[in-house]
Formats: sequence, C-alpha cells, structure tokens
Amino acid sequence: MRNVFPLLLGLGMMVAFAAPSSARAATDGPYADQASAKDAPPKETFWQLLHDPQDHAIDMSRWLLQHKGALIVPIIITEPAVGNGGGASAVFFRPATQSEESKAKGERIPPNIYGFGAAKTQNGTYGAVAAGEFHFRDDRWRYKGAVGKVSANLDFYSKGLFVGPRKIGYNLDGWFSFQQVQYKLGDMPLYVGARWLYIDLNSSLNVEGNRQFFKPRDFPTKASGAGPVLEIDTRDNTLTPSRGVLATLEGTLYGPGIGSDNTFQAWRTHVLDYIPLGPRFVLGLRADYRTAPGDTPFFQLPSIDLRGISYGRYQDRSVGMVEAELRWNVTKRWAAVAFGGAGRAWGRRNSFDDAPTETTKGVGFRYLIARALGLYAGVDWAWARDDHAWYLQIGSAWR
Repeated sequence: MRNVFPLLLGLGMMVAFAAPSSARAATDGPYADQASAKDAPPKETFWQLLHDPQDHAIDMSRWLLQHKGALIVPIIITEPAVGNGGGASAVFFRPATQSEESKAKGERIPPNIYGFGAAKTQNGTYGAVAAGEFHFRDDRWRYKGAVGKVSANLDFYSKGLFVGPRKIGYNLDGWFSFQQVQYKLGDMPLYVGARWLYIDLNSSLNVEGNRQFFKPRDFPTKASGAGPVLEIDTRDNTLTPSRGVLATLEGTLYGPGIGSDNTFQAWRTHVLDYIPLGPRFVLGLRADYRTAPGDTPFFQLPSIDLRGISYGRYQDRSVGMVEAELRWNVTKRWAAVAFGGAGRAWGRRNSFDDAPTETTKGVGFRYLIARALGLYAGVDWAWARDDHAWYLQIGSAWR
C-alpha cells in the first residue's frame, strides 16, 4: 500500500501497527513482562511507572502494559514532499488474550496495538486517522485496519508532451479505509489473507493548464481494490527487530465490480532480513519491488521509498529498491544507526536499463523506550542527490 496513501496515513500516525510475531518466553526483552503487567495492579506513582525497576532508566513498558496508559507520540514531519509540520498521536498497547495451552508452551503473543492521531504541514496538507492491529486465538488470526481523512498537497513530476521534466502541483482531498485479515497455517510462520483498500478522493491540479499532461482517467473519484496477502514472518520483534526475516507478497486488484472507477492492479513484494553480528551489532537488509499495471491514476503510481528522497520525486509504473541499515547497540539503552540505499523507477518513461539509479545515505540514533516491548525510538538524518531530511522514528523505519 506504499503509494500516496501510506504517506497520508503516516501524517496521521507516524507509527507502524505491525505487531511482532510469536516468540518464546524470555526473562528479558520483548513481551517478557506482559503476563505480570496484565495481572498486577499498579501501586507506584506516575514517575515510578515511567522508570524500569531493573536499571532505573526512563522506560514506558509498565505505563503502557500495566497502567494501560497511552504512548503520546509527537509527530514531527520533515517530509520534503509536504514540507515541515507536526501533530500528535496516542497509541495504546494491550496484551492479547492467550490460552493456558499456549502459555504452557512458553509462547508469547504479540500485543494488540491501536490508536489515533492527526497532523498538519506548512504546505496545507493535513490528515487524521484511527488504526490498529489485533491478534485472536493465540495469534492464529490477525486483523489490521485504518480509516482516515486527508487533504494532501503534493507534486507530480512529468516529462510532459514536448518539454523536459515538469513539477506539477496537485491536491487530494477525501477519505480512505484499509482492512486486512490473515490466518496462520499450522505451526509454520506463514500467514495467508486478504486485503481491501477503498479511497474516495477529489483530485485537482493547482494550475488547470497542466491537465494537458494527463489522461482523463487520471482523475478518478473512487478507487476500490481487494487482493491476496502472503507473509512469512520469523522476526523476534517487528517493532524493532534484531533477528529473523519478513517476506511478503501482496496484491490489490481494482475494478468497477467492487466500486472502482478505474481498472488496474497494485503489487508489492519485499523481503526484510535482520542478522545479528555479535552481541552489539544488527545488520538489516531490505529488497522491495512495486508495480502498478493497468489504467492506474497518476497519484497511485509507485514511488521510490527511501529515507532522504522526497515522496513522488521518482515515480513510474514500477520501482525497485535495496537498502541496508547497521545498528550498533552502544549500551543496553542507546544505539546508533547508519544506512544507505538505492532505487530505480521505470516503465512509462524509461526501461529498467535506461532508468537512473538514485542513492541515499544517513545516520541516526535510537533509545530503548519500552524494554518489555522491544520498542526503540529515535531520529534519522538522511540525504540524497536533490533532497535531505530528518525523521522521527518510532520502531523500525521499514514498513
């Protein structure tokens, strides 16, 4: 779903609702404190709840799981596509219901995560969203969904008919809904499911004279698509993974039969691999391919999605990206990251061989803000050939 709409969703939340896969019980680390946190009522003061009794460092675990408080996330937006801006979101973490049989096996079920948020940027873009992910029957079933209202002022980069590259401003205003259900097959880390994305938007150009560079069907009002999801997930924790693999194939097929104005498809396959290198280093590797064949509206074409590149700057029928990130756990709480990536966009303008390769690089830091959840937060600074930006990260930067 990473075209314009996940960008808009991010304006409202800036938090990933992708809960960790099941893991064995542990005395430290992700979900270690869920059972006791759920059963024992808090007796400490608010200030005590914000500290970890193990190392006395600032930690949100007991506030989120035991006191059932919210993680208030300030949304600081520096996305070049929409300009600087800000907002806030409230995210709640709740232990999922777990059977006695599952507990006896030493399994830990990922927490349910839900919340809401809103944000606005200096170019007039704003968004509000409510979203969540829930786990049922010992994580046999997973559900995630989101609904939101957006008004986004973005740029589309077109070569035009007879001139060179042209930046064309446009606005999208309306509602969207995303729903997805998955089922785990046996004891394998394999989930199969279905997804549905519905979008009801009014699209307009800042300068009507630029309409000559588009087709009439580039401006649909409704896009409704459904399709399959196949996912293999062996990560120890998807909030901030330290080992394991996520491999996903997802498709969304749009057509009049399910309420869409246009007929087209959107496919994405990506692999994330997290490799521990000794006790202090974690190497993350990412490969991501997206394509949208058919009568695809211009604002739903895939775009190169790398930190440091403005959204929509390199957009075409297909995009491919690779990225690597090295995390150095300097202490038990603090970590430093360095990352770099490359991507190409091709299809309507260039063949794959003729498309230029765009590269990015950056650095950042992380703090373990909730030890029981394995949740890190921090800041990244990234730059590319034409852009640079910094990002507030809650959990993994990869979605």
